[in-house]
Amino acid sequence: VKVKIPFGDKYLDAIFSVPEKKPTYGVVLTHGAGGDMNFPHLVSLAAYLASHGVLCLRFTCKGLNVAYRTKAFKAVVEYLKLSDDYKLSGVFLAGRSMGSRAAASVIRQLSQDEDDDDDGFVQGLVCLSYPLHPPKLQSKLRDEDLLLISCPVLFVSGSADEMCEKQLLEGVVSKMKAPKKIHWIDKANHGMAVKGRTTNDVMEEINAQVFSWLRENVQLQHK
Repeated sequence: VKVKIPFGDKYLDAIFSVPEKKPTYGVVLTHGAGGDMNFPHLVSLAAYLASHGVLCLRFTCKGLNVAYRTKAFKAVVEYLKLSDDYKLSGVFLAGRSMGSRAAASVIRQLSQDEDDDDDGFVQGLVCLSYPLHPPKLQSKLRDEDLLLISCPVLFVSGSADEMCEKQLLEGVVSKMKAPKKIHWIDKANHGMAVKGRTTNDVMEEINAQVFSWLRENVQLQHK
């Protein structure tokens, strides 16, 4: 289902992937610095989640400024929260590369305005290829949002990602106070390409990991 989400004086293009049964949980998903919501990995993940009963709302925001993309992400979350068509108990924010930085930033802001968001609508964060540092600039870590988040976080990263050195991410994750998990895609680069594996094969691994983590975290909340 295609929708236009109001954002300031503009609209963001977005697509709902809707499960057959009425969903209780959703995932809001966005792309990296290049591309848009039709980036094949996002389309694949959205279809997989919807076929497993999770609503997925993916959107395009072309800005290359993280603060701008964070605002757009917040607008989409608000839109979904107030939507009459889909009454969800909670959502997980997910993004690829720069989109995951924006998602992390939204969650940090929401946790700081707790009076606003004490209802726990946002339940967790999925970071696909989180860009922990610029290529070859390992000293410039983008970890400030991650260290301030308290909801569950899943990282899916390639072990050969030139923007997320394995030891550095493990170091940051060890300092995080949130419940967290890293799933390494062996030998994958920042674009999740692995020599000798098809894109579909890699995507199947990523999609299954994301879904099983979502399921674990939704169950945790219902105990």
